[in-house]
Amino acid sequence: MIECSVEVDASGLMCPLPLLRLKKALNNMASGEIVKVIATDPAAHLDFGVYVDQAGHVLIEVVRHDNSQIFYVRKK
Repeated sequence: MIECSVEVDASGLMCPLPLLRLKKALNNMASGEIVKVIATDPAAHLDFGVYVDQAGHVLIEVVRHDNSQIFYVRKK
């Protein structure tokens, strides 16, 4: 299991709100810390992937469940 500094529950939110919640969490974190984001938006992986690449963060893992996705992102 991955140890996280912050957990964000964006369940029930549609694009772009899960991404905005991720950005807000990362702004308040130190370099190297990990945020866990729970999202039910089926397109969240597209937004998160592009943002993480452009911003230089690291998408450690994506875990897919029936109706949700869990993203683990390490801040650069």
